Formats: sequence, structure tokens, C-alpha cells
Amino acid sequence: MTTQPNLPAAASGYHASPREMRRILFSSFLGTAVEYYDFILYATAAGIVFNQVFFAGMDPNLAILVSFGTLAVGYVARPLGGFIFGHLGDMLGRKAILVGTVLMMGIASTLIGLLPTTEQIGIWAPILLVALRLFQGIAVGGEWGGAMLLAFENAKKESRGFASAFAYMGAPAGTILGTLMLSAMATLPDGQFLAWGWRVPFVLSAVLMGLAIFIRMKVSESRVFKELSAKAETKKRRVPAAELFREHPKALLTAVVSGLSGQMAQGLMGAWAIAYAVQQAVLAPTEVLNLKALGGVATIVMIIIASKLSDRLGRRKVLIWGNIGAMLLAFPVMSLLEMDSTVAFMLAIFLGLSTVQGFTAGPYGAFVGELFPTSVRYSGTSIGYQLASTLGAGFTPMIATALVVAGGGSLWLVACLWIAFSGMSLVALLAAKDRSGEDIEQLDSPSGPAHAQAEPVPPVASARA
Repeated sequence: MTTQPNLPAAASGYHASPREMRRILFSSFLGTAVEYYDFILYATAAGIVFNQVFFAGMDPNLAILVSFGTLAVGYVARPLGGFIFGHLGDMLGRKAILVGTVLMMGIASTLIGLLPTTEQIGIWAPILLVALRLFQGIAVGGEWGGAMLLAFENAKKESRGFASAFAYMGAPAGTILGTLMLSAMATLPDGQFLAWGWRVPFVLSAVLMGLAIFIRMKVSESRVFKELSAKAETKKRRVPAAELFREHPKALLTAVVSGLSGQMAQGLMGAWAIAYAVQQAVLAPTEVLNLKALGGVATIVMIIIASKLSDRLGRRKVLIWGNIGAMLLAFPVMSLLEMDSTVAFMLAIFLGLSTVQGFTAGPYGAFVGELFPTSVRYSGTSIGYQLASTLGAGFTPMIATALVVAGGGSLWLVACLWIAFSGMSLVALLAAKDRSGEDIEQLDSPSGPAHAQAEPVPPVASARA
């Protein structure tokens, strides 16, 4: 039998060498950290800065509501970014798209830091702010799926959950960096902070962008994607996004709904709760930001624990327990926020953000990666995740703010909202199949999650990347 030397090695049983894997994981982590540094920096600034800089003169409650509205624009744009870059990533490869997303995000964030205020250029200031937020949303929409897949498609089967989680770990890492930067600037006198201090973290995005691009240029393309591209039948004109909606609608719906709970935790505790604590004068802005940064460290720890467990027990089981935990903790976390104390706020962040997000989002990357074949995996994971982020986090701060008013200042309606979204994710997971134990080439077989007859045996107890 003759060989085909020009084709990549078979994907069956393939995994990157330890050295290659370390580079891939670092690239996945760093690139996503830079993207979310920029994206979450905006979310934090929206709660404590933009209402005073770009929407000054409004009623304080209306100003914060409008400021969160500009935050929502970025989340609305994320599915569009997932659609565009997911399609291109399935056509052209993961690596090139990931360089482009970091470049786009870095430019948009730097320009936000240089944007004149409403006092200087009038209505053009908020218009330009919204436009740049739109570009941020499109950029981050294509980031997570590609970063996660480079690790997912190169990892051993027994450690796919942990490897895939590096892209998700980058989000709290970026949150920590952005929050600490903004916190440091918030120690300035109020006038200086609002005049120029808040801009410094945004302008520094240019430096982080250059570093992320340098690292990503050194990473090799996914081997399983190169094998797919080399096949003669794939040289025909393909439309991955159309194939996704036509042939994998159930998998896409599962990806969207199962991701709602983790995104709800981010929207509520990562953005709304910060603004709530500052508005209630419970804590000083610097103290709130520092506690949020500590929460980011704890989130990374919880993601590691949850993703490692998913390699031993299966993704679905860990995610199910994470969503049950979210439903049980919703009212206690809101009660902690109402206590108006530093210790209570810190505990609320640890439980509501770190623990809930760690266990509802840590194994999510590998779970959704295993829902789709290689030909549409970038599109499926990106569109699914970004739709979940829009529905679960994009409008959450605005809705929660309105629910507090409707509840007469009480947070019980916010807790009910959280339980509802976590319940939807739980139902989707209960109806799904776990494919954690299948090799990468088995995920390309016709017997997807909708056709699987039995849940496979979880992979062996190993979580080494």
C-alpha cells in the first residue's frame, strides 16, 4: 500500500508533543486573557466611569442604565463575530483567525482610551464609544472558539477537558489584570481619575496586543484541521455556517442553552454586582475592584478543579452539578450582597462568580467541542458560546438593575432570574449525551450526540495535559 507523504499524519490517536502542547496552552491562555482584559475592562468601566464621562448630566440611575446599554452592544455583536470568524476558521484554519481577532480587539480598546468625552465633542462621544464597543464584540466573538479548539484538537483524549479550559482561564486572568489596572488608577483623586486615569489601562492594550500576536505566530495549526483540509472532497466550495445550521441544529441549541448559566454568573457577579456595591456606597471603588480581582484568582482555581474532574467523570456530570449549585446559591448570594459589608461582598463574589462560573463554565469548552465534527467545530463552538454570552450576560446588568427597582430595592427578583437561566442550562445538559470518552476522529462520525444510544464510559482517570 502506498503512502501519501504530502498529507498530515492521521489524527487518530494524535496529540501534540509536550513541548508543542505547552506552547499551544500558553498561546490559548494569553490570547484569550488579552481579549478579555479589553472586553471586561470595558464592563468594569461601564459601571463606575462611563456613566460620569460619556453620559454626564443624566439622572444617576438612567446614566448607569444607558452605560450598561453600551456594554450590551458588545455582547450583541459577539454572535456576529462568532458567525464571521467561525466560518473563516472552518475554511482557512484556526491560527490565522486568532491573530486577526487579537489585532482587532487591541486597536478598538486603544481607541476607547483615546476617545474624547461628551463635554468635548458632544453626542459623537457616545456614538463612537458604541461603535468601538461593537468592534470589540465582533473581535471577542471569534476569539474563544479558536483558542479553545487549538488546545482541544491537539490534546490527549484523557486531558481534553483540562486543555480546553485554558482558553476559559484566560478570561478571569484578563479580568484580574484589567481590574487591578483600573483599581490602581482609581487611587488617583476623582478629578484626575475621570479626566485621564481610567484611560491608561485601555491604551496599554496596544502593548498586550503586540505580545499576544508574537506568541500566536509561533503556534502550529491544528493537525486534525490540516488533515480535513487535505482531503479531496473538502477542496470543494464549502459553507461551514450553512452546514452547521442545516445538519447540526440540535447540537447548536445544546451549546447555546447549556452555556447560559456560566454567562449569567459573569454578567451578574462580574459586572452588575460591582456597580451595585459602588452605587450603594457599600465599598469604595478601589476596594470593590480589588475584591473582584481576588475573585478572578479563585475563578481560575475553580476552573482547573472542574475541568480536571471533567476528564475523570465526564463533562456532562460536572456541568450538571455546577448548575444545581448555581440554583441553590442564587438566593444566598443575593442576601450576601444586601448585607452591605466587605466580608459579605467578598463571599458573594467567591460563591457567585468563582465557584458557580468555575463549575458551569470550566468544562464547557470541551463539552461543546465534542458536540461538533471538525468541519463545523469552529462555527458551532463560537456561535453557540457567543449566543449564550449574549443571552446570559449581555443584557443581565440592565435587567438586574431594572429588577432591583421593581423589587423596591430587594434583590429577590434578581435571584429568580438567575435560577431560571440555570434551570434552562440544567435541562439542556440532562437531555444531552456525554462524548468525553471518544477519540477526536470518532467525533467526526455520523453518530453525533443526537444519535448516540448510550453515554460512553468516562475516560480513564488522568488529567495530564
